[in-house]
Amino acid sequence: MPFGVLINSAAIILGGTLGLFVKDKLKLEFKEKLNLIFGLCSMGMGVSSIVLMENMPAVVFSIIIGTALGLAVHLGERIRQGAGLMQRAVSRLLPSASRTLPEQEFTDTLVTVIVLFCASGTGIYGSIVSGMTGDHSILIAKSILDLFTALIFSCTLGAVVALIAVPQIVIFLALYLAAGLLYPMTTPDMIHDFMAAGGFIMLATGFRMIHLKMFPTADMIPAMVLVMPVSWFWSTWILPLLG
Repeated sequence: MPFGVLINSAAIILGGTLGLFVKDKLKLEFKEKLNLIFGLCSMGMGVSSIVLMENMPAVVFSIIIGTALGLAVHLGERIRQGAGLMQRAVSRLLPSASRTLPEQEFTDTLVTVIVLFCASGTGIYGSIVSGMTGDHSILIAKSILDLFTALIFSCTLGAVVALIAVPQIVIFLALYLAAGLLYPMTTPDMIHDFMAAGGFIMLATGFRMIHLKMFPTADMIPAMVLVMPVSWFWSTWILPLLG
């Protein structure tokens, strides 16, 4: 059973729902400072994954080319459009829901949260490990962060935060079910490089969360697809040539 995936999605729904009830009881300063801690946790999780990197050239190449591909196909813009559709759907269900942020800031923040919940290296890797070994500890650890992150962000973004659990559970369940096919074809080096690529995205997401630098995290997602084959090619063909 995909307990880790279900727990993670439940944490987002619970946190996103609780935030609607406590948003008027939490001071703005409290929410802003706690958001800094969430960003710090995201960056810490990213760094902890980056240090596992085995083939630095392969990971760096994947991050650069993957981001270039994402920018070329306007992946970030497509995700922003999807975020807008999610918000409009929630507005029709909850006509009284109001936004407290300017439209551009609202959309940028929502995209950051979508990437954090649905496309982090920790979540993707955790889903694969959960499907292969039954070890749900990685996703459970992520659920703790997601619970409180969803709670705080729903105070400003509204009920749309809880709705992010829908695409998240679809993505993570697909990875969980496909793990039996993917994992046997990988090597430890490929897995570590995969986690490192996810770590870079988590690090960039942390910078976005604290509003220090708005990295194109959504456009970086293709790097997660490229990094394993590039890591394999580097280890199998390039390193032997270099001696």
